Amino acid sequence: MKRLILFWLLLTSFMFGAKPELMLLQEWNGQDVSGWLMSEKMDGVRAYWDGQKLISRGGVELAAPAWFTEGFPPFAVDGELWSKRGDFENIISIVKKKELHDGWKNIAFYAFDVPSENGGLIQRLVKLEYYLKLNQADYLKVAKQFTCKDNDDLKRFLTEVEKGGGEGVVVRNPDTKYVAKRDPNSLKVKSFQDAECEVVEHHKGEGKYKNSFGSLTCKMDDGVMFDIGSGFSESERKNPPAIGSKITYKFQEMTKGGKPRFPIYMRIKEEI
Repeated sequence: MKRLILFWLLLTSFMFGAKPELMLLQEWNGQDVSGWLMSEKMDGVRAYWDGQKLISRGGVELAAPAWFTEGFPPFAVDGELWSKRGDFENIISIVKKKELHDGWKNIAFYAFDVPSENGGLIQRLVKLEYYLKLNQADYLKVAKQFTCKDNDDLKRFLTEVEKGGGEGVVVRNPDTKYVAKRDPNSLKVKSFQDAECEVVEHHKGEGKYKNSFGSLTCKMDDGVMFDIGSGFSESERKNPPAIGSKITYKFQEMTKGGKPRFPIYMRIKEEI
């Protein structure tokens, strides 16, 4: 029996793997970030290259073709599988498939850190940039970083990204080490906040949506209920998120009653 249990533990460990320990972002609350590095917050799939394979944030080994990871470095890289703005559903459909396929040609791995390297963020990225000068890796790119002059410069950059359909901005202190937890030196900046909730009820539409889905009722983790009626595409109006599914939405702020103000549907939450 002990051998059977040990075999099962080894098998499940092999199948699912351990979740990589990653740096996580905190919210920017107006603090001075002059001199920090800023980059676009990519709306893709977070991934971790451990020197041999690509692993999702949830610990799943991704079925990336050998030609996709050819030339990747023998050291760890933290980044995002991404293609372009507004393409999340397509990206998730590509990376979640278990079989090898050519869809990976439409995305790339955008690196934003080298966790095992010492020194500040610039020094860590320089190691990867130097490696890529000596080695060809067609699907590995370093995410563009810009020096933030001051908070007005940050707001200008955020407006530029959001007007172009981008999700937001990430600002990071260039002088700190990589920290595998939620880090006050790594911040996300958005005009809207985002969160997740569970779909508990569908409601028939009115007006032009009288013959289709109109809105849904969601439940937050603390049990608070609220409705979402905007942000859905025409196809989603015909096939709304299933009851019981988890979705991601964005909103401006919380009301005094603890509900999100002006919630807008973004997408179904996909676990990888």
